[in-house]
Amino acid sequence: MKLLLKGGRLVDPASGRDETVDIQILDGRIERIAGSISLPKGFEEIDLRGKIIAPGFIDMHVHLREPGYEHKETIESGCRSAAAGGFTAVCCMPNTNPAIDDESVARYVHEKGKSVCDGIVDVYPIGAATKGRKGTELAPMAELAQAGAVGFSDDGSPIASAEIMRRALEYSSMYGVPVIQHAEEPTMTQDGSMNEGATSTRLGILGIPPIAEELMVARDIILLGYVPKARYHVAHISTKGALRHVRKAKSDGMNITCDVTPHHFTLQEEVVASFDTNTKMNPPLRTKEDVAAMKEGLRDGTIDAIATDHAPHTIDEKEVEYTQAPFGIVGLETSVGLCMTELVHKKVLTLIQMIQKLSTNPRTILSLPAIKFNEGEMANITVLDPDLNWTVDSATLRSKSKNSPFNGYRLKGKAVGIINNGKMLFS
Repeated sequence: MKLLLKGGRLVDPASGRDETVDIQILDGRIERIAGSISLPKGFEEIDLRGKIIAPGFIDMHVHLREPGYEHKETIESGCRSAAAGGFTAVCCMPNTNPAIDDESVARYVHEKGKSVCDGIVDVYPIGAATKGRKGTELAPMAELAQAGAVGFSDDGSPIASAEIMRRALEYSSMYGVPVIQHAEEPTMTQDGSMNEGATSTRLGILGIPPIAEELMVARDIILLGYVPKARYHVAHISTKGALRHVRKAKSDGMNITCDVTPHHFTLQEEVVASFDTNTKMNPPLRTKEDVAAMKEGLRDGTIDAIATDHAPHTIDEKEVEYTQAPFGIVGLETSVGLCMTELVHKKVLTLIQMIQKLSTNPRTILSLPAIKFNEGEMANITVLDPDLNWTVDSATLRSKSKNSPFNGYRLKGKAVGIINNGKMLFS
């Protein structure tokens, strides 16, 4: 690889740099960064005038479905989708079959990620917190950490037992990685399909009450106070009440972080009236007030990261009655566009704040090495076109599944290229 990235705007939250530069890359490493560099012999020039050069984005919450559910997605197709969406790394959640609850499965996911799509997208496994994700016995956390697990979670299922959660916090603290909670009190959510409230009553759909999320977050914060060296992360936070608990815990100096999905800061529960099963996810779409709270949480820093909860399902699985459809949507290829459209262009976040929540902060949460724009460092880059207008077309998504509620949406801003591990992909 011999590249000269010409005239891009480098926006790097870690160093505070925001300047127009040329970047010379040789064999995957940054050789030189300067205001102007003449094209060296044998190098390929890529004109990035009007484009943003950012540290490579990472999605810390992705369901790659392999092993066990390859009809929905594979590690290879998921990596293709991630690359197209501007992500140089993804974290694979453990609700596979078998679950990522032992060393062999974790190593399989990690190694398979290196071998597909020329290894341009790094794949990090999230280990199951409990064996089989059943919530009754801790998984072998030491083995999972040694095999490359960057967090522990029973995602798709909450860690409902207070004693098991306590032990998970205690053991995970030895390895410097977070416990990632799918926050819901399960006795309150059984058979629910959407947010509980006036809209669910009008539609005749059994609801999932927001208090179920808030109760679990509140309980876990109390447990975190008992195990203060542990690190606790709330996945896909969705209610203003849960966010209030997190904000208070942060002000008390606790080791707590959280992320939000693009659909939870974009869509409101009223869209469920279409009975489009691509509006069914868990946690469900919430109220107008909750959506506003998510944006304020992003603005004031209570919400640390943006993650997609990319959850592929086949057309046959989704084309059923609303209450019978599985939860989840794909999101890797629409995330950046939604973040630019809903957050940056509407001045909820600055560009550098958005990049923090898609790159810098997730890596810090997961104790992954920071990306550095220094000579000699490996180039790990996401390139954005902030003004590109485009329309989401589900049929053209690289994911194996097409279950997106954003089909036909007009967005402004898109990832147009990535560079990682000595490989590049530009649209």
